[in-house]
Amino acid sequence: MEGFDDPGVFFSDNFGGDDQQSDIHLNLQGVKRKFKEFLKQFHEGNFNYKYRDELKRQYNLGQYWIEINIEDLASFNDVLAEKLYKQPTEHLPMLEEAAKEVADEVTAPRPEGEEAVEAIQVLLMSEANPSSLRDLKSDVVSQLVKVPGIVIAASGTRAKATQIAIQCRSCRNVVPNLPVKLGLEGYVLPRKCTTEQAGRPKCPLDPFFIVPDKCSCVDFQVLKLQELPDSIPQGEMPRHLQLYCDRYICDRVVPGNRVVILGIFSIKKVSKPQRGAAKGKPIVGVRAPYLRVVGIQVDGEGSGLSCTRPVTPDEEDAFRRLAASPGLYERVSRSVAPSIFGAADIKKAIACLLFGGSRKRMPDGLTRRGDINVLLLGDPGTAKSQLLKFVQRVSPIGVYTSGKGSSAAGLTASVTRDPATRNFVMEGGAMVLADGGVVCIDEFDKMREDDRVAIHEAMEQQTISIAKAGITTTLNSRCSVLAAANSVYGRWDETKGEENIDFMPTILSRFDMIFIVKDEHDEQRDKTLAKHVMNVHMNAGRATDEAEGELSLMLLKKYIQFCRSTCGPRLSEAAGEKLKSRYVLMRSGTREHELETDKRHAIPITVRQLEAVIRISESLAKMQLLPFATEVHVNEALRLFQVSTLDAAMSGSLAGAEGFTSQEDHEMLLRIEKQLKKRFAIGSQVSEHTIVQDFLRQKYPERAIYKVIHTMIRTGELQHRMQRKMLFRLM
Repeated sequence: MEGFDDPGVFFSDNFGGDDQQSDIHLNLQGVKRKFKEFLKQFHEGNFNYKYRDELKRQYNLGQYWIEINIEDLASFNDVLAEKLYKQPTEHLPMLEEAAKEVADEVTAPRPEGEEAVEAIQVLLMSEANPSSLRDLKSDVVSQLVKVPGIVIAASGTRAKATQIAIQCRSCRNVVPNLPVKLGLEGYVLPRKCTTEQAGRPKCPLDPFFIVPDKCSCVDFQVLKLQELPDSIPQGEMPRHLQLYCDRYICDRVVPGNRVVILGIFSIKKVSKPQRGAAKGKPIVGVRAPYLRVVGIQVDGEGSGLSCTRPVTPDEEDAFRRLAASPGLYERVSRSVAPSIFGAADIKKAIACLLFGGSRKRMPDGLTRRGDINVLLLGDPGTAKSQLLKFVQRVSPIGVYTSGKGSSAAGLTASVTRDPATRNFVMEGGAMVLADGGVVCIDEFDKMREDDRVAIHEAMEQQTISIAKAGITTTLNSRCSVLAAANSVYGRWDETKGEENIDFMPTILSRFDMIFIVKDEHDEQRDKTLAKHVMNVHMNAGRATDEAEGELSLMLLKKYIQFCRSTCGPRLSEAAGEKLKSRYVLMRSGTREHELETDKRHAIPITVRQLEAVIRISESLAKMQLLPFATEVHVNEALRLFQVSTLDAAMSGSLAGAEGFTSQEDHEMLLRIEKQLKKRFAIGSQVSEHTIVQDFLRQKYPERAIYKVIHTMIRTGELQHRMQRKMLFRLM
């Protein structure tokens, strides 16, 4: 047994004598013997020899690796676990050698031709709390660390030599089996050949070259890890760290995956000299950090669970009781941004967005999204941005971005060239990093049209397809979109109708709920609002009063995470029948409305709107941890859809959206467009005032004329000279 009197030395000294080296070798052999005892003797209840049986099963399947929990090693021998934590570079190879010898014992006798046992890779896992990338300092170099993050780039799989053979060009002497350090460190070739032969001149300087056929190699991959958005201080840039994965850890993750990495914090030489160095002379002693991965946990479903503390049984019981409590839907909606006054229906819609519906995968491989997209459209000063900031904080995975500062590549994915290898690598954008959560896009109307078009696929199909620079791939973007936008004129103008909105129909139809937020002038409401704002400012910083049953921010965040990971409700038969009858009724009511109103403000209900109602119903059921959405949930979903999208469409505000334009209006717009194209011949100069007056004399409404002109400007069908004039007139 080892104790405080153990004289073992566990470091290497190149200037030490042979006796010291032999002591280190003896100590490491003793450590390997104890590792073998752990692998063979560790068992759980009923004498379940966990690692011995796992090693045999994995080896027979041709998977030459085993995952070991450090907590199991600590319960068997805490000194061994401490050594593995503090000095993994020396002790992890000993553990792999021990695993190889145990595998040799438990798999004997093997078939003929398989006498030599394969090398075993040991992957480690730990239940310890992870530390931040910002906490990795020089004092933890060469120690085991555990860090969470997001993989934003991954290189291809390449080969790295573990043992090389070198040959002298002059005397042809071969030096075999030279070990190469693990990780990103290389091997420095000796400058002189030490072979002495009588009658021959000495070999020149730098005579050696590598013999590729006699080298042993393993696969390796380089990843780029970015720290989690939750742990980035305000105003700071996110930090990155290079990861080195080898053998069976390769190709386990793709950009966008949230991971928890267990690895050895290592250093490598800086590849290029810094600017402060003299020409041709790199700064001596400067090293760049990287992480040699020895264990990786991947959050494959985008639930964010692997990166946070797991739910305890006590918390699960509390969540079950909370789900069964009456009035939960009202409590959750009141807990959404409680410092913001009013907007009850918008808060309920945001609560549905946070919980989300159920994602469905069809037998033919197609999927139906379960995430709900919401658009807040209207006047400034109505707390739209504050709602977005709150959602980013309360969502288990939340990314906030502003439309003016976001490009198509920043939202989806970008292809860049790796400065070290000069190969193209792909880095995920905001919607990839928000996989499994919510992406909040403020100032949605300030985005360029080309950038908005880039997120069409991400919003409906929930994938991002890339075909650039020889890279053709698809990334997951299973996230909800909460967007906020202002109208064209700054404030909502009731007299302008659909001209308030400067969005293409294709992007509008991808939002499940569209709320028109107006700053209405009402004396009683203004008094109540002013009183609420005064209370918020006077009581800022004090403990909030949760007497009304509001849930705290952390409790709501954990509850949302628990519901999203454990519940996937479906529509019940009764609810499906009710929704079907309401859908048919709304469609027939739409046709009658077309006849009554002379086809002026028809609002056809399409299948896309039907699927939106289904998703809202499922989110309401998920909020209560129910397996099926009932008629009550369908009624509330229909009400939310009525007060958002349908009311906005009834007021004529969405007359340009898909399915929200009558046939007669459409034909009139086509006639105006045809005549405008004839007037605006290439190279011609026509007075704008004359054109508008001509159309007004033909009894065309002024709103329709300017709508067609605006559309032609946006699609680039008018010349630049005319475009500037029209834009000035339209503003």
